[in-house]
Amino acid sequence: MSVPRRLEASFRQSAILRCPSLTRRPRLPISQSPAASTRQQSSQALRKLHQHAPRKAQQAAAVEIEPDFLIPEPTNPALSFPCLDAVESRSALLSRRSFAGPEPSYTTGNHLNFHSHQPLLLDWGGILPEFDIAYETWGTLNQEKNNAILLHTGLSASSHAHSTEANPKPGWWEKFIGPGKPLDTNRYFVICTNVIGGCYGSTGPSSFDPSNNERYATRFPILTMEDMVRAQFRLLDNLGIDKLYASVGSSMGGMQSLAVGVLFPERVGRIVSISGCARSHPYSIAMRHTQRQVLMMDPNWARGFYYDRIPPHGGMKLAREIATVTYRSGPEWEQRFGRRRADPSRPPALCPDFLIETYLDHAGEKWCLEYDPNSLLYVSKAMDLFDLGQEHRNRINRLRQENSGKLQAFLDGRAIPSDTSDDICNLTLPDRPYEEKEQEAAIDAGEVETNDSHEPPPDLVAGLKALTNTPTLVLGVASDILFPAWQQREIASTLKRTGNKNVTHIELGEEKSLFGHDTFLLDLENVGGAVKTFLG
Repeated sequence: MSVPRRLEASFRQSAILRCPSLTRRPRLPISQSPAASTRQQSSQALRKLHQHAPRKAQQAAAVEIEPDFLIPEPTNPALSFPCLDAVESRSALLSRRSFAGPEPSYTTGNHLNFHSHQPLLLDWGGILPEFDIAYETWGTLNQEKNNAILLHTGLSASSHAHSTEANPKPGWWEKFIGPGKPLDTNRYFVICTNVIGGCYGSTGPSSFDPSNNERYATRFPILTMEDMVRAQFRLLDNLGIDKLYASVGSSMGGMQSLAVGVLFPERVGRIVSISGCARSHPYSIAMRHTQRQVLMMDPNWARGFYYDRIPPHGGMKLAREIATVTYRSGPEWEQRFGRRRADPSRPPALCPDFLIETYLDHAGEKWCLEYDPNSLLYVSKAMDLFDLGQEHRNRINRLRQENSGKLQAFLDGRAIPSDTSDDICNLTLPDRPYEEKEQEAAIDAGEVETNDSHEPPPDLVAGLKALTNTPTLVLGVASDILFPAWQQREIASTLKRTGNKNVTHIELGEEKSLFGHDTFLLDLENVGGAVKTFLG
């Protein structure tokens, strides 16, 4: 809406009265005015400083007004934001490329595929009518089929743990698998899968729903670690493997490895859980929550229906940067980066400036188009829901029993009963906001449960009772901030409390490893050596 001329004149007169230094001068073409000349010089100097053109948004903000008085120059020039320019440029590029098909394709090369025609009932009531499991193998399955090791992945890893003839690209555990290595392929038949919910060949949100041949997107059902394990055991059934020699996993894989022992204790001989936990704790839940939030707030996420459009690469980049902060450690970064800046000769900038910032920026940029954003949401949520305590297991078992009718209806070709609650997926906030309480007051009110820090929770002891007779290696890293070493101590002490006499607990101090949570990917000597010794 335009401003009436009379009001416009009034505004100008008022401005002059408030600022006597604004004296009227003859009108000049803007390009010839002293102010424009100064602005042009400042802009040129700024471009030279950052080697990047100012953002179009900044140029557009400098609206050309026909002034009757001189507009004072700002004290300082505006900063440039090459990091934001890069995100905008990538969006523009992806916008042009989206006409050619989905972006990106998410693949790591050739792999094997198992297709289950039988439906899978999930813990929280969802149903997968059929599903694919992408997997790769190394070594030879012996005649008795008793030398198989199931290797579980971290959150964003594919089945490509080691190079194969079909896919010679190095895998994420390349140095740990092979003849004479910790997972010795002269002795063992190693199987690694991409979890359901993932995007590297297994059925996930980017897959097509067979009922309507449309992408699941956020119509994909909520998953749990146990759902992923049940799908893996469908593959083992297909391969004719009744009992695993061992279940091995790190990070999220360490959680799955324990879940194997709880769900199928009679089908696994040994358990290896590295940098994992028996239940997710608030800190790791909080960090994954923030990753999901920045991703979901990217406008390109579009409630999960971004396929064949511009993907939410900006949100994914930020999510990965947050994750990277938790994957490595302070001591390592102190040695690698310290407080050094990328270019001390330049003035400080709000874009990546310190070496650690440029490292995080690179990590996010490299990964933001390599993994399906919806898979990140679903798989990370499954990690949050992980709890092997007996109370939680009882609740899930009751829920599965209640939902068994859904599965039978599907098998019978009848309409699947829908949830009757209209707000089943809605968050209901309390009437009164959460308030911090003083510790003494909370204790006096009897609202805080006290427990000896050396005594495992009884609920967890009951939940892990199935592992009483299963030899287990639990390995933790002191510099790990995402899965702190006390969580592995909790697993070990809980297993011992169940009566398990074959628990091996190893904790790598900072003198042995400064790599934090990522130690399991990097430390062949300490992590690999412990695994090799335990497997015998």
